[in-house]
Amino acid sequence: MGRLFRNIGWLLSGRAVNAILSLIYLALATRALGLDGFGYFALIVALGQTVTGLANFQTWQFVVRWGANGHGPGEATGFAIALDFVSILIGAVLAAGLVWSAQFWLPLPEDLLWVAFGFCLVSLLSIRSTPTGLLRLRFHFADATAAEAVQPVVRALGAGLAWLLMPTVLGFVLAWAAAEVAVTLALWYAAARREPIDLSQISLRKLPRDHPDAWRFVIATNLSGSLNVGAKQVMILLVGAIGGEAFAGGFRVASQLGQALIHLAQAVGKAIYPELVHAREDAIEIARRMARIALAGGSVAVVAAILFGRWALVAIAGPEFGVVYWTMVILAIAGAIELVGASLESLLVAAGRAGTAFVTRAVPVGLGFALLSTAMGWQGLKGAALTVLGSSALAVFGFWVAILSLSQIRIVLDKAEDAKPRSP
Repeated sequence: MGRLFRNIGWLLSGRAVNAILSLIYLALATRALGLDGFGYFALIVALGQTVTGLANFQTWQFVVRWGANGHGPGEATGFAIALDFVSILIGAVLAAGLVWSAQFWLPLPEDLLWVAFGFCLVSLLSIRSTPTGLLRLRFHFADATAAEAVQPVVRALGAGLAWLLMPTVLGFVLAWAAAEVAVTLALWYAAARREPIDLSQISLRKLPRDHPDAWRFVIATNLSGSLNVGAKQVMILLVGAIGGEAFAGGFRVASQLGQALIHLAQAVGKAIYPELVHAREDAIEIARRMARIALAGGSVAVVAAILFGRWALVAIAGPEFGVVYWTMVILAIAGAIELVGASLESLLVAAGRAGTAFVTRAVPVGLGFALLSTAMGWQGLKGAALTVLGSSALAVFGFWVAILSLSQIRIVLDKAEDAKPRSP
């Protein structure tokens, strides 16, 4: 547990730096662009992150899972890099389709469609899951944190330059794109220093020959990752499609401030997954402890959002964004629930139940999307936030039920083992 808390500490310190610098970026962008302009910016960024999230395989999990099982990271890394190339190709086709069709369903001006397509391509070329996995495999969380800090620093500097020299949607998109490229280069550099990259191992065939379940795991984790993106980025796109660019901008601000806990949940999940893979016997107990700690931390964060959220919105984004206060509070509650569920979801994946984790997440997300239009017709942005809250609550409840099932299976197996006759 000591190493786990140390690793989480490194990740959280990185998240803290990211959060502080993100507030600077958010303040500059919202005040320079206004509610509508920031809405266009939010839609372009959401398009890029949606394409990347849907096409990207969670290769860091493959590197940790198979690199930790005695075969070394070389074959797993080669498989992961090959999948990254596949992601870029699939994503480019997906980006072309989404951007071309955006004129029919998204409130984006025609002159920003090419900006959106360019950002999608940069996002795809900046996929960085594989080097992140190499650093987590050997528990080099300090190196990963230092490399990841490049992103918010470049983003904040870029936002400052955009605010001074090009206070337009294009200027801020360029700042965001530069940060994506910079952090990717930093992570690959940090990973290559710790673990030599053998390019001769790049193959889609080598690792699946030794691990027949490889493709099933690949598909399940990709689908789960796509759902995590869908729960946030696709939601912004749908909110914009239903309510317009102002709704998209307001929801983005409320989400970034209210769901900071989602990023915390992701940090906890990324730190705990390698521990669960390496310590299978104690995995359930580790996950339970982390869930209890998360419950306390999430409760404190929700109280802080209720007490200081309105002031934070006005101080950071400006008075016109104060109307999304209750949307932010609802999203903060959803973030707290996700924080509790992070260790449970990681436990399911580490136990080889990635498919179960996917289904448990997929059903609530699907329900949320199906009810979004009705919810927004009823309560506007608050209705959209309520669908996120409901999806998170149902998903985490499902993870808990699945973990109970795993516990019961383990008890039965232990009893069967004890009942076996012992040789004299």
